[in-house]
Amino acid sequence: MTTKKFAVLGCLCAVSMTLNLKADEWNKKTVLTFSAPVEIPGQVLTPGTYVFKLLDTASDRHIVQVFNKDQNHLYGTFLTIPDFRMKPADKPLITFEERAAGSPEAIKAWFYPGDNYGNEFVYPKTRAAQLAKDSGQNVPSMPASMASNTTTATTDQNGQQVSEMKQTELKAQQPSGVEVEVVEVFLAEVPATPPPPVHQTVLLALAHDEPAEVPTTASALPSLGLIGLLCLAGALALRRFAGPAA
Repeated sequence: MTTKKFAVLGCLCAVSMTLNLKADEWNKKTVLTFSAPVEIPGQVLTPGTYVFKLLDTASDRHIVQVFNKDQNHLYGTFLTIPDFRMKPADKPLITFEERAAGSPEAIKAWFYPGDNYGNEFVYPKTRAAQLAKDSGQNVPSMPASMASNTTTATTDQNGQQVSEMKQTELKAQQPSGVEVEVVEVFLAEVPATPPPPVHQTVLLALAHDEPAEVPTTASALPSLGLIGLLCLAGALALRRFAGPAA
């Protein structure tokens, strides 16, 4: 079985974040520059710069949209499911399905910096089955009839095309060619709740290669008082053993 590929600021995928991260956290806007062709459901993106962001996050099925650099052309609207990582990356992360030499890399999932949960792309059934066979991994799939919905240009999160994608039945294609319920191999592996915030803080510190620091909110007065008491006790002990003065 082959293993999946990761790209973080690599030769295939160079990633840069928008200047105002806080303003973009709600839609996870990320600017990605690919130096080689990459496959997304229904099409192949040529080398260049693209903008990835969420259209809707109200359910466990996120809708991802891919625009050109200037965001005046929408390439597609894509259905995704949660993909969980124990250790969140400190930079934008794209994972790829393993592919045969000479074939465009197929994007598996996209992670926003600091997030445990990423967005794993759902491919039309026929393509998902081929990707599963080539990569040796399970690939989430949707009915082939939904393929046209991915290329429909829409920015309306309540539009018909988006609603159909949210409600469509999802499956998973296995490398053996067997189709199973998506929850058997994907959603069942995702924890019901994210790790506690304290754990997430530690993971973020590790991702940045910086030691976690304990807040320095305690006063030094108790320590000074203890030292004073110890000095006084020592002086009294010395006086006792020295005996009365001559």
